[in-house]
Amino acid sequence: MSVIEITQENFSETIDNNDIVLIDFWAPWCGPCQTFKPIFHAAAEKHPEAVFASCNTEEQQEMAAMFAIRSIPTIMVFREKVGVFGQPGMLPAEALEDILGQVKGLDMEEVHAQVAQQKAKETEA
Repeated sequence: MSVIEITQENFSETIDNNDIVLIDFWAPWCGPCQTFKPIFHAAAEKHPEAVFASCNTEEQQEMAAMFAIRSIPTIMVFREKVGVFGQPGMLPAEALEDILGQVKGLDMEEVHAQVAQQKAKETEA
C-alpha cells in the first residue's frame, strides 16, 4: 500500500476507519525527514494491513500544533483510535519494524480499559 497524505480534513476518517495508522510528520526542508521518507515508504509496502500517512507540517500547521510537534521527523502510531506511540527523530528500518510489531502485539482490551480509567480520573478532577 502506498503512503497517503493526511490532512485536517481526512484525519478523523483515517483514524476511525483503520485499525493501525502510522503518521510521519515532516517538512520539505528537513534533511532527516528526506532520509526517513524511503524507510517509511518501504515499510508501507511491506505492511498493507496498516495505513501509513504523511503529514507535511508546513502545509498542515494546525495538525502539527494539535499534536504539539516540536521536532521533525516525528512518528505517531494509532491503534483502534488510540494514540499508542509517538517519537521524534529519524528511525532506522529495524526500529520502525520493531515498533510496528509491538503495536500489533498490544492487548487492546487493556489499552482501552486504561484510556477509560484515565478519562474517568480527568472527569473527577
